[in-house]
Amino acid sequence: MNIAKYILLLVFLSYKSFACQCPLTALNETETNKYDIVFKGKITSVKLSKERSEALFTIQELYKGPVGETFTILFNDADECKLELQVGDEWIIYANFRQVNNAQLDFCSRSRKFFKNTKEDFFAVTTGISFDEEMTYLQTKLGLHTCLKTKPNMSENRNIIPNSWQFIVFIVCSIIGLIFFYWLVNKFLK
Repeated sequence: MNIAKYILLLVFLSYKSFACQCPLTALNETETNKYDIVFKGKITSVKLSKERSEALFTIQELYKGPVGETFTILFNDADECKLELQVGDEWIIYANFRQVNNAQLDFCSRSRKFFKNTKEDFFAVTTGISFDEEMTYLQTKLGLHTCLKTKPNMSENRNIIPNSWQFIVFIVCSIIGLIFFYWLVNKFLK
């Protein structure tokens, strides 16, 4: 019985130890085609809310995707495997759309942070290239694109709940409409 406990514990620990490892991928056209959005940007604000945390980026260079000058990236701050996003950090982001105006950041994406001290850049070890080399590749292969003009999103107005007076007027108009429809049916379809 004790041997079974040790084996179960060993399996559990080995699973946890490899949980945050991602497959190594080379930076090429196939890899960049996996993502809807690729940009270099600076974090202007971070709102932590466990599974639905948000980081607002100011786009410095857009390589791929239809995004505005500012863009929201969603991420899971409660996850054991997470990227540490802090205000003022500069990142190259690879992400896929989750909603109309924001995207989901995946731990295993090629997203990487810029480090002033290149010796601290652990992304260079895992990806095989430096931040500047990756930026140069993106500039030459994907090119620089212009950001979309920021327009107010009118779809957010669809879910506005009416206040109490609007609700009463809506109910009264509905009742009057039903009475009128009932009267028409009785008058013409007898």
